Amino acid sequence: MEFDNSFEVPLPPADAWTVLMDIRRIAPCMPGAELTDIVDDKNYKGKVAVRLGPVALAFAGLVTFEEIDNANRTARVKAQGTDAKGRGGANASASFRVEDAPGGGSKVLVHTDLTLSGSVAQYGRGVGMIQTTAAQIMNQFANSLKAQIAPGGVVALAQPAQGQAQPSPSASASPATPPPAAKPISGFSLMAKVLWASILKLFGR
Repeated sequence: MEFDNSFEVPLPPADAWTVLMDIRRIAPCMPGAELTDIVDDKNYKGKVAVRLGPVALAFAGLVTFEEIDNANRTARVKAQGTDAKGRGGANASASFRVEDAPGGGSKVLVHTDLTLSGSVAQYGRGVGMIQTTAAQIMNQFANSLKAQIAPGGVVALAQPAQGQAQPSPSASASPATPPPAAKPISGFSLMAKVLWASILKLFGR
């Protein structure tokens, strides 16, 4: 299945791109995600936990940056993971780009092509469960990221005093202490939200 998501970051595109390329920094912002090993600058091992209905899933796998275009601020990522209890796997390829947002800051657009296998494929069926879960994950990720770069945060770059050197992007993007990991998204609660939204649409609200 393929779906598109987007979110905004209150930083200029160049700064937003620097932050998004700092995997150590953004991994804890992703709900249910844990960075377990850095193989090199393009390959990362990790775990992702998500709940679909009454079923708790935990995937362990590898994320690879297949293409990074710093000039155009675009990238393509491939992720492969298997469920810890042997109930199947997930393979995804995602492309994203950073562009100017109409009201200022940056907009991040993400296109994902996801394939589920085994029993896992059965859990995500019905009422757009996977698409809705992905949208909620992106929303929570964006909120966690915004909390980090809010005024007073590390990436909210203050102008240096006269005579001081401008801090480098890499130094600005790396916090002294990593942020707490975001909690996994619950697909069961998402189902209730989807049904409620459908009811509101029927009544034209």
